[in-house]
Amino acid sequence: MSFLYERIARPLMFRLDAETAHDIGRGMLKAGVAGRQRFEDPILRSEVFGLEFENPLGMAAGFDKNGLVADRLADLGFGFVEVGTVTLRPQPGNEKPRMFRLPRDRALINRLGFNNEGAEAVADRLRKIRRECVIGVNIGKNKDVPNDEAVQNYLDCLRIIHPVADYIAVNISSPNTPGLRELQQAEHLSDLIGALSAANRQLGGKPLLVKIAPDLSDAEIEAAVDACVGHDVAGIIATNTTVSREGLRTPNVAEIGEGGLSGRPLAARSNEVISRLYTHTGGRLPIIGVGGVFSGQDAFDKIAAGASLVQAYTGFIYGGPHFASELTRSLAEILRARGFASVSEAVGSGHQNVPVGAA
Repeated sequence: MSFLYERIARPLMFRLDAETAHDIGRGMLKAGVAGRQRFEDPILRSEVFGLEFENPLGMAAGFDKNGLVADRLADLGFGFVEVGTVTLRPQPGNEKPRMFRLPRDRALINRLGFNNEGAEAVADRLRKIRRECVIGVNIGKNKDVPNDEAVQNYLDCLRIIHPVADYIAVNISSPNTPGLRELQQAEHLSDLIGALSAANRQLGGKPLLVKIAPDLSDAEIEAAVDACVGHDVAGIIATNTTVSREGLRTPNVAEIGEGGLSGRPLAARSNEVISRLYTHTGGRLPIIGVGGVFSGQDAFDKIAAGASLVQAYTGFIYGGPHFASELTRSLAEILRARGFASVSEAVGSGHQNVPVGAA
């Protein structure tokens, strides 16, 4: 079936504008066209920040911004789905075209700009769906909100989303909302996460995660993580898309303009950041690794670098409806071949002198 997608369905979809094809594919998922393809194996199960995951592969934020197909993605084999990015108020996002494929690089560039229906609409939808996996909600600030008013905007969004989310991810690293990445600076991040953490405790204390960019220096990464640890953040998502265009084979890529790059070119940098985070925290802070996950080996590489869970988005676009089931099956085989009894046992196994599985 993956052969049919690669030879027939994907070439047809790739003739369409990337965002149009995305909308059509999501509509087909919602209609149940892909059916149920979930692969299950006890070796893939794990508990991370107090939640039970059937497998460590999640759908990254950005694919299902409004919670339309979270249940269908679980049917395809994803162990968790991160809905969003969701903002307090609805917003249309940036002008089109705003999503571009780079097939030669197995990559995407997007500058969508947090287009979503708003927190109230998404929360109402998530209350009603059938749940067969962990569902996180990724929150961001509205584009028209200046950074000095960002804390209140995030807080109001958190309060609406909190009852329907298994975990909440704070997006401060998208390159497509002007000024957003400034919130990653330690002094701003401490204020924001401190306020969100306090509100989260009042609302019932669900896992609160922070998503960081791959374009930070090592010192900036460590400062950001230290600020998070100081406010009881449950985990880090590493990484968001990159503004770098280094090493791309796609000709005339500069003509596409601004936007975040995802997919294969991000894999190595994402793994470097994961490794840095794992080492800096002594393996004590769970990491969700995202960036360039196309195969079971890609997922294992992130786990060995220190990720307790992984996410994909671009890999699914290129791999099709069988992507998740094939990847998780492959990952289970790799874990057994390397002598691991569980995903948790393999976390950080690529390091020496750092406690394996401490996350």
